[in-house]
Amino acid sequence: MPSSSGFFSDKRCPIRAKRERRKEARPGELLEAALELFVEKGYAATRSEEVAVRAGVSKGTLFLYFPSKEELFKAVVMENIAGRFGGWNTEFEQFEGSTPEMLRYCLATWWEHVGATRASGITKLILSEGGNFPELAAFYRREVVAPGHALLRRILQRGIERGEFDPGIDVQHAIYAIVSPMLFLMLWKHSANVCVEEGVPLDPPRYIQAQADTLLRGLCTPAGRASDGGPAS
Repeated sequence: MPSSSGFFSDKRCPIRAKRERRKEARPGELLEAALELFVEKGYAATRSEEVAVRAGVSKGTLFLYFPSKEELFKAVVMENIAGRFGGWNTEFEQFEGSTPEMLRYCLATWWEHVGATRASGITKLILSEGGNFPELAAFYRREVVAPGHALLRRILQRGIERGEFDPGIDVQHAIYAIVSPMLFLMLWKHSANVCVEEGVPLDPPRYIQAQADTLLRGLCTPAGRASDGGPAS
C-alpha cells in the first residue's frame, strides 16, 4: 500500500510521479528484456545493446545498472531462480504435511515458478553454453544447483527422520533422481517437442505426477506410503 505522502505526490504532480515510477521500474524492465533475449538467442549471441533497445532505454542506462553482460546475466538468474530459495526454505520450515506430500509440492512449485516460465530457458542455456563460459557455469552451480540440492537434501532427511523414507537410501543420488525428470521437462519445453514421440503429447502436470509416484514408490516406507496424500493440487 503506498504511503500517504506518495499518494498525495501522485495527485499533485502526476507527470513527476510517472517519471519516478519509470526510473524505479527500469532495472526490472531490463532484466525482463535480457531474459527474453538470452532464452531466444543464447548468451554468446545476445548483445547488451539489444537488451537496451528491447527495454526501450539507452545503452548508457543499461550500463548504469549492469556494467557488463555477465553481470546482467547473473542478475537475471538471481531474479528468476536463485532469489526464490529463501522463500522456499521458509516454506520448508513451515510445511505441516507429510514428507511425501512435501516432495510432490516441491516438484509442482518448481514447475509453476520456473519450469513453466521463460526462466526455464536459463537452464537449457547453461547446459548448452556453460562449457564456453566457465565463470557463469560456476556461478549457476553456486547460486542455483547448490541451494537446490541443499533443499532437496533437507526434504529427504526430513522423510528419513520421520520414518517416511527408507533410511538406507543414497541421499545424494536420490537428489539427482529427483532433479533429472525436471531437467527433461525444461529441455522439452525449449526443444520444439523433439524429446517426445510424435503424436504422443506430453502433459506437464501428469508427467510430474507420474514422476512423483515413481520416486515415492522407491523412497517411501510403509508409513510414508500411508502418509502420502496423493498428487499436489
